[in-house]
Amino acid sequence: MADVIQRSDGTAAASPRLRRIVHRQFDPSAWAGKGLSPANRFLVAAIIAATILAILRTEPLLADGRDALLNGLDMLFGTIFVTEYALRLWAAGEAPRFAGLRGRLRYAFTPGALIDAAVVIATFAPMIASGLVSLRLLRVVAILRFARLGRFSTAVRHLTRAVSDRRDELLLTVLLGFALIIGGATAMWLAEGDAQPDKFGSIPRAMWWAAVTLTTIGYGDVFPVTILGKFIAVIVAIAGIGLIAMPAGILAAAFSDAIQRSRNAERPCDTASDPRDGSQPDA
Repeated sequence: MADVIQRSDGTAAASPRLRRIVHRQFDPSAWAGKGLSPANRFLVAAIIAATILAILRTEPLLADGRDALLNGLDMLFGTIFVTEYALRLWAAGEAPRFAGLRGRLRYAFTPGALIDAAVVIATFAPMIASGLVSLRLLRVVAILRFARLGRFSTAVRHLTRAVSDRRDELLLTVLLGFALIIGGATAMWLAEGDAQPDKFGSIPRAMWWAAVTLTTIGYGDVFPVTILGKFIAVIVAIAGIGLIAMPAGILAAAFSDAIQRSRNAERPCDTASDPRDGSQPDA
């Protein structure tokens, strides 16, 4: 038994250490260095470049006649993202809740991992898809690569936490918005229904006007012509200003609180940390 341990010592010790290094390189919360790890910096650059490529491919003047080059670049980025996905799945076991086979499956169904999988599929699927609609839909999914940048941003994590902390208040704001839309549409239907039956002849028709007015968009395709209708429009427009300000204020306060909590939780990094992999010295 001692011989087995001795012979396999190098291999047995290398695999957990390598997985730990990979985990610290890919998981921003596990990286002990300043800013992003080298691996994540490379991935951010690859995501931006791949997103630009996906956007440019929708322009026929740029894409026509360059299929070989563009497909080659797609293959390159696809290989990078497949490798990243496999390494993330393998290294996820460093987190206790993702340890073991069931833990890996649990990780595979997290929102971040699902986006990673969708990006990989969207990269390779157009090479074998034949329908025009399928290609267009897959191009849209490919542009979702940009959404993956959120996992590398501390600010995005703070914003996500802020939304989660204030979800009850935000839900109340959404419900209030729907109530104002229905109330404004009902009032405008009563005031403008006879004057403009094609635009305000029913509450559902008037809801379009109420929605664009409350959100201060005001396309101008539908507007009141009666005195009462104009008065109601003024009230709804003023209510819209308050409706936009409420969630903005709630999110600003929650975002500030999240940043403050993060700063309070920060601890100085161990000066003996390995700067190359962000690892802490082994006990």
